[in-house]
Amino acid sequence: MSVTDTSLFKGAPLPKPPPVQRFFGSTLVSVALYLGIIGVIVWGSFTGAQNMGYNWQWYRVPQYLYSFTDDGFQAGELLIGLAATIQLSLTAFVLACLLGLLVALLRLSGLVIGSAVAVGFLEFIRNIPLLVLLYLFYYVLGPIFGFDRYTASILTLAVFHSALISEILRAGILAVDRGQWEAAKSIGMSPGQTYRYIILPQSVRFMLPPMTGEVVHLIKSSAIVSVIAVAELTTFGRNIISDTYMSFEIWFTVAMVYMAVTLILSVGVSYLERRYAVDQ
Repeated sequence: MSVTDTSLFKGAPLPKPPPVQRFFGSTLVSVALYLGIIGVIVWGSFTGAQNMGYNWQWYRVPQYLYSFTDDGFQAGELLIGLAATIQLSLTAFVLACLLGLLVALLRLSGLVIGSAVAVGFLEFIRNIPLLVLLYLFYYVLGPIFGFDRYTASILTLAVFHSALISEILRAGILAVDRGQWEAAKSIGMSPGQTYRYIILPQSVRFMLPPMTGEVVHLIKSSAIVSVIAVAELTTFGRNIISDTYMSFEIWFTVAMVYMAVTLILSVGVSYLERRYAVDQ
């Protein structure tokens, strides 16, 4: 029997992980560590604020989230800013997907010029910080093409994230078995029909996890447009702080709002992944 023969190992139980790995890998310990880290951060922030003589005013925070008047429920400034952030992010995400799909198809086209244009675009965008790209669209291209700050913000986020989305789309397309292309070609489908009816629907299950991360990344990246005073959650938070000087309370609240949105997105897409896997 050769040394490389693995027949003896077939069906053998996998070795148990070390006790330390099993301990830290348990759900209970992971939750306890997470809560402990959060507790340390909160305790450190509270202690630091107390040493500064900071006057906590948490009781004033709810009015910036919601209020009830004679007309019923009224959204506060932070909820209005959250709605603006979601609208900005969704618009930018749709544009980023369209541009990312175009770049991915250019790279997969097999054309020398198409591949060169796609690679040049990717390398250019990847090596520019998001803040610099925002200034480029607003201060340089804005006066030339008449972009207002909102349009410049959407284009910045769309172009920046399209470079990342294009790689996700390209990887998802390449993950589909090559036999699907051959089968589509054998029944007379054009490349466009093959992409539309065969390849892209099957690549969705490969794209969902990384695309979810990219949506979360885009929502968090949208905070950077506050530097050019675009009305969104971070900008509303800064305006409230300038009026009330409640820096700790407002920034903690803004952070929790962002975290709630991203967690809801993650849970929702996890459900879609499981549903899609069952349907398959």
